[in-house]
Amino acid sequence: MLTIFTNTRIDFMSRRRAFFVVSAVVILIGIASFLLHGGFRLGIDFSGGRLIEYGVPAEISVEDVRAAAGDVGFGQAEIQRVRGVGDSRMLIRIPEIIEQRGGEASPSALIRDALIERHPGADIELLREESVGAKVGKEIRGQAFWAIVIALGLILLYIAFRFEFWFGVGAIVALAHDVLVTLTIFSLLDREITMPVVAALLTIAGYSINDSIVVFDRIREQLVRLRRESFPNVLNISINQTLSRTVITAITTLFASLALLIFGGEVIRDFALAMTVGVIVGTYSSIFVASAMVLELRTGRETKATA
Repeated sequence: MLTIFTNTRIDFMSRRRAFFVVSAVVILIGIASFLLHGGFRLGIDFSGGRLIEYGVPAEISVEDVRAAAGDVGFGQAEIQRVRGVGDSRMLIRIPEIIEQRGGEASPSALIRDALIERHPGADIELLREESVGAKVGKEIRGQAFWAIVIALGLILLYIAFRFEFWFGVGAIVALAHDVLVTLTIFSLLDREITMPVVAALLTIAGYSINDSIVVFDRIREQLVRLRRESFPNVLNISINQTLSRTVITAITTLFASLALLIFGGEVIRDFALAMTVGVIVGTYSSIFVASAMVLELRTGRETKATA
């Protein structure tokens, strides 16, 4: 079997507080960014509104589209150029409260007519148009939240049953860490939270818990074999023994997510970004957070029991 690290003896547990501080700082930065931005930037799926995508000639700029949208009452719409191979596309996001100003006429038709009026003869093609009501968006937002909560709860029950309760708590803390750090990156980059991003968060949870279970399984084996070793030493030995496998798995998964991020196009870019960040953070947490949290919880319980 391919290995990267052999016979490593890294003392992860003695440095666990430093890793906790690093994670806490990143999450605090995310909270600050969240407050400064006034919340996450929610996609049409959650906030309601309309998403329009046009294929346009390269000479039409974002300013041209913004001016045309303003001519027909959608001046506050978000406009973004998406460049592909040999084409140029414009994404327009219109919140529902603004969309209602268009009356019965379709916003896509109004904006297209205004663009053609400004650029006579221009070949402007409507590629995509999606509309979600605010009520539907609110329902989807609630369903996404409960999907994540239920997934975390089931993971806790599974690990508590297979190992012990504190291992389950350590795994949940690591998963929450992964989700919060990923959301921190999205907040800092001001990227939208959409349904594909929620799907990526659930995928990250599955990926991260798989890594943690591999480490926990080795810990359980070593607790039987190394009965005379202290619990922190058993944790260090187990993590070092699975380190090569964890890193190789992360690298191969990262190659796939990076390929999607670079070549996948705008439609799946946010999903690919969440997966890329999640793979990196999930690998970090399975090595530095999950087992360290189990040690903290176990040590705290033993200290209280002997007090």
